[in-house]
Amino acid sequence: MQSSPGSPAMPTTVVDDPAPLTHREILEVLFGLLSGMFTAIISSTIVSNALPTIIADLDGSQTQYTWVVTASLLAMTVSTPVWGKLADLFSKKLLVQLSLVIFVLGSVLAGLSRNVPELIAMRAVQGLAMGGLVANAQAIIGSIIPPRDRGRYSGYMGATMAVGTVTGPLVGGVIVDTPGLGWRWCFYVCVPLAVISLIVLQRYLRIATIRRPVKIDYVGAVLIAIGASLPLLWVTFAGEHYDWISWTSAAFLGGASLAWLLAVRVELRHPEPLVPISVVRERTTSLAIIGSIAVGTAMFGGSVFLGQYFQVAGGRTPTEAGLLSMPLMLGSLVGTTASGQLITRTGFWKRYLVLGSTLLVIGLALLATIDHTTPEWHAMVFMGLLGLGMGMLLQNYVLAVQNTVDVTQVGAASATVSFFRSLGGTIGVSVLGAILAVQVRDDVTPKLQDLGIDTGGKAGGSLLDVNHLPTPVAEIVRSAYGDATGTIFAVAAGVAVISLVAALLIREVPLRTTVRKKD
Repeated sequence: MQSSPGSPAMPTTVVDDPAPLTHREILEVLFGLLSGMFTAIISSTIVSNALPTIIADLDGSQTQYTWVVTASLLAMTVSTPVWGKLADLFSKKLLVQLSLVIFVLGSVLAGLSRNVPELIAMRAVQGLAMGGLVANAQAIIGSIIPPRDRGRYSGYMGATMAVGTVTGPLVGGVIVDTPGLGWRWCFYVCVPLAVISLIVLQRYLRIATIRRPVKIDYVGAVLIAIGASLPLLWVTFAGEHYDWISWTSAAFLGGASLAWLLAVRVELRHPEPLVPISVVRERTTSLAIIGSIAVGTAMFGGSVFLGQYFQVAGGRTPTEAGLLSMPLMLGSLVGTTASGQLITRTGFWKRYLVLGSTLLVIGLALLATIDHTTPEWHAMVFMGLLGLGMGMLLQNYVLAVQNTVDVTQVGAASATVSFFRSLGGTIGVSVLGAILAVQVRDDVTPKLQDLGIDTGGKAGGSLLDVNHLPTPVAEIVRSAYGDATGTIFAVAAGVAVISLVAALLIREVPLRTTVRKKD
């Protein structure tokens, strides 16, 4: 038996600890990991430009429109800490392969959905697998590459996440616009990449198996899931099914607060906590969590609502909307790869968090100025700046946290940052979507009434397919959505300021050159 440095609890046995991997061997492992991650990320956004077609085909509502996106993000969010802790206790290779199998199953069943509730349920299954892919990929990278060398490889992962996030809407748009395919192929197309990833990982991944007595934090997992879910349910239904200020709202928020308080109590007492409070208390981790929430809001909110802006306000096809969103992808690609390479060469990382957060604020603030009359090239330039900022932040917050913990806690620590980034994205999509819906309704309803159309105060859900609306109605809807998009990015810019403050306050710790943390 060998005692693992940094293990806070129990004796640790390390079995099958292979020699350090060469650069080529690391790239072979990364190919399998990143193909799986790309599949997971692209599946979370591929429906963005296809949603109007999907909802129309399955006769869905505006609330269901939002939940097709939110269901996968929510499942990914609440499952990420669980997968991260499991990665510290069991075989990371087995867990990432299990995630891929679950993902393939969820994708096939999503493509076979006969109605929106079935689709939402299968999107949740996909999200469960996505949480495992993201958490285990980060844990594996943290287990085979020292932090000093990890910037370059983390840059590859960040680039994969950025490209997957922005490419998804483009791929979805092309599939919907291609005769003979249809929206169901938005889910089927992800299956081959997942299978390739399974084969590559089985062939090339060799990683230390760290074993210790296992005590799963089931109560903590349930409480964290409740605490993350209740605010999203509240935002989704408030203003439509009950007032924002009401006993129902108080019940949702009170229940969420109670769940989080109990979760903290459980995590403090459990020998193998799902979210190690000792890690969260560390200054670097706590500030990285705060910053990651804003990054998640920008990353997911940007990809979802910019595609809708080009389609609904600009009258573009799904494919054209995806192409117009390319600056966001290119900016993210440049930001994440360039910062990763520079961090590996110099060892300094804080400056890229500050610069990335600054670009994030500027990009979102500029997008807050757009309306239905804004030239498209203006929006594309603003998106490029936003993408640069996102790219510099995506994996570098994770890198900063991984540098503070031993390999025995790298899974839980990485998953904690990913959890809050996903939580920020999930809540961001829900909150920004709710703001958008309210502003569109308030703008459209009186104008439609002037045309003699009574919407009953529920304008919005049935007006998304603007190409099939009468011309006067379509013009009203386009202008309403275009103007409301600027408002939601103003809110997102305010959230991004918090990320900038966190980046300024974070303390730079030199990146260590070993996988294990030395006492």
